[in-house]
Order: sequence, then C-alpha cells, then structure tokens
Amino acid sequence: MKKIIFGIFAHPDDEAFGPCGTLLRETRTGADLHLITFTDGDAGTNPDNLPNLGEVRLKEWKEAGMLMGAKTMHHLGYKDGQLNNRAMIEASTRIKTIIAETLESAPSDAVIEFVTLDLNGYTGHIDHIVAARAASFVFYTLKQNDARFSHIKFACFPRLAVPSVNTDWIYMEAGHLPEEIQETVDARHLQDDIIDIMHIHHTQRSDGMAAIKNQGANLGLNYFIVKS
Repeated sequence: MKKIIFGIFAHPDDEAFGPCGTLLRETRTGADLHLITFTDGDAGTNPDNLPNLGEVRLKEWKEAGMLMGAKTMHHLGYKDGQLNNRAMIEASTRIKTIIAETLESAPSDAVIEFVTLDLNGYTGHIDHIVAARAASFVFYTLKQNDARFSHIKFACFPRLAVPSVNTDWIYMEAGHLPEEIQETVDARHLQDDIIDIMHIHHTQRSDGMAAIKNQGANLGLNYFIVKS
C-alpha cells in the first residue's frame, strides 16, 4: 500500500529543523514525500549579509529536500513574517490544486498523510501557525470526499524538552504533556544524515547548530499530535 506524505511548512528549513528524521525514515521505507513551503525565508538570519537571502534559502531547501528524498517541492511565494488569515485562505486553495495534480495518478488504495508543525506555532512563530492551520483546513476539506486521507501529524515539543513558557524571542508555549502526544518516532539511527540535511541550510546555521546541541543524543526523536 503506497503512502503519500504532504509536508506543509512556512519556511525553507522547518522540515529540516523539525520532523526531519521522521520524513527521512518515511522516504527510505517507500513513502512519496511532497514538500510545500509558504515563504522563501527572506526574513531569517543573514550572517553573510546576502542581498538575495530568499533565493539562497530556496536553493538550500531544494538541495535539502532532494537529500530527504522529496518527490516534488512547491514554493507558494508568500512574504516571510507576514502570513495572515487572508494568506491562509488563499494558500489553502493553491495547496488543494497542488495536491489534486499530485494525486492524479495515485492508486485508489493509497494512504495520504499530512505533516506540519504544531498548531501553537512550534516555537510560537505566527507563520508556523498559519501554515499549520492551512494544512488542517485542506486536510479536513479533502477528507470529506476522499477516504485515502488518513491522518494529519503536528510535530511538537514534549514537556521534558520545553518545561516552561519561553519568552527569549517571542512567546513559546511549554511543551506537551505525555498524554497529549499520540506518536513518537525514533529516527535516531539516522542522526548523521539528519545533521547533513540541517547543515545544508547554511544561512540559518545558528538555528541549526542550536537545534543539534539542544537535542543532543535525542536528535531524530520526533513527537507528534496526530488527528484523523
């Protein structure tokens, strides 16, 4: 039975610094992965003072996506840091079109899953919230008439990793309690490959190195809220 995964994220490094291990494990066990990013990430960190940060970040994203095993990659072209309700509604229509075109030749017994970041914004980022809510809208709309749509998975932090509210940058909620997390995926055996993918996002290396350091031996251990 073919599994088809749509990874829907706000920025070009969200899947790499988030549920990379899970997506990598899925593609290596035969799943088709299709990645969608809302923005080119041009409001991200720019340690090299690049005049075309967004273009460079998209190149990084495409290279990382290839290494992750993505079959297709789609950039929606929204402005980094400026996602809102209107963008969510408009993007939902565009995502439905991408999915319809992708599924034209998909088998009738395929299992279709969505993967995105936590509805609370993961790190609290408004762009993450908009992308996750658009993914939810599309998933539940399409599921009404297509039983192949199985689950939507929201990558999240456990309470042990984020024990309390964090306001170092923006408001970030504490991680989820064990009973709130439906699935834990252990892809720690792929740590070397995960690190290689994270390093491809060289422009965002400070965030990448922080994620590698913070997760340590648990890099590749991913947590999800799962809804059907």
